[in-house]
Amino acid sequence: MDVRQLKYFVTIVDSCSLSKAAERLFVAQPSLSQQILNLEAELKAQLLIRSPQGVAPTEAGKALYRLSRDVLRRMDQIRQEVQDGGGSESGTVAIGFPTTIASVLAAPLFQRVRQKYPGIRLQIFESMSGYITELLANGRLDLAILFRDTESLGVSVHPLFDEDLYVVGHPVSKLCVDDEVCPLKFLGNVPLVTPGPTNGLRLLIERTFSRADVDLNIVADIDSLPTMLDIAESGVACTVLPASALARRHFNNRPPIRKIVDPGMNRPASLCWNNAVPTIAATQVVRSAMIELIAELHGAGEWQGIKIRLPVVESALESEDNKVAERKVRRKSEI
Repeated sequence: MDVRQLKYFVTIVDSCSLSKAAERLFVAQPSLSQQILNLEAELKAQLLIRSPQGVAPTEAGKALYRLSRDVLRRMDQIRQEVQDGGGSESGTVAIGFPTTIASVLAAPLFQRVRQKYPGIRLQIFESMSGYITELLANGRLDLAILFRDTESLGVSVHPLFDEDLYVVGHPVSKLCVDDEVCPLKFLGNVPLVTPGPTNGLRLLIERTFSRADVDLNIVADIDSLPTMLDIAESGVACTVLPASALARRHFNNRPPIRKIVDPGMNRPASLCWNNAVPTIAATQVVRSAMIELIAELHGAGEWQGIKIRLPVVESALESEDNKVAERKVRRKSEI
C-alpha cells in the first residue's frame, strides 16, 4: 500500500465512478481498477460496491476513505509547511454549506481565508442539509454548518445562531396587510412549495402548522432553492425560507417577504465536525474565521434574520486564539 493507491481510492469515492476518477487522474481505467484490486487483496477486505449507478464504499471502504484522506491532507500540510519554513497554517479544508447559508457566507469566507491564510486551500460543497450531513458523517467534510444544536454520535456541535423563517411570495400579500410580519393563521390553505418530506425545513413547517392547528397546503415538493424562489416570484405560490435565501438573488419582480409570527418559526444553526477525523491546524483557523465572519456580517446588516449566540461565539474565538498562540510558542521552542 502506497500514497498513490490512497489518492486513487479517495478520488474514486469522491467521483462515485471509476471512469470519472480515471479521467480526473489521467490514468487508464483498467490500470485504476487493478490498483484497487491490489489494495483490496492487501487489506483483505472489499472496499467498493460496484453497480450500474457507479461505485460506493463499503463499511471497510468508508474507514479507509477517512484514514486515507487524513494521510493525504497531512502530506499536503508537511509539503506546504516545509516550503513556508513552518511559519503558517496550510492544507486543504473541506466545508459543507446548506444553499441558503452559502449565499451569504461562502464568498466572504473564501476572501478572508485567501487573505489571512494563503497556504490553506478551501473545498466548498453547497447542497441541501441532508446531503451535507451525509458527507460529514462519511468523513468527506472537515466542517459543516447544519440546522441543529445537539451533538450526535461522532459529530461535535458548536451552536452559532438561531435563524428566523419568513413567508416569501405574492399570494400572502392579499391576506396579510402588514409589510413586516405575517401571523401564521394567515397562511392557512395558502399554496406553498417546500422541500421534500425528509428535509428538516419541511419537518419544521409541518410541525409548526400542526401545533397551531393551521391548515397546511403544500402543492409541490421541490428540493431546489432557485426553483422555489422562481415560483414565489411568479406569484403562483409562496414558500417558507430564511432571509438569507434572498441575500444575493436578483429578481425581476422581487416577491414580498414577511417574518412568520404568532407563533414564530426559527431553527438553530451550528458549526459541526466529525470528531473521528483528526483536526489539523488549518481546520482550526478556518473554524475560527467562520465564527468571526458570521458575527461581522450580522453586525454590518449583511445577514438579516438571525440571532447570534454571542457568549458562545466569544468563548469560541478566545479558545481558537489560545490554540493558535500555543502552536506558535511550540514552533519557536522547537526551532
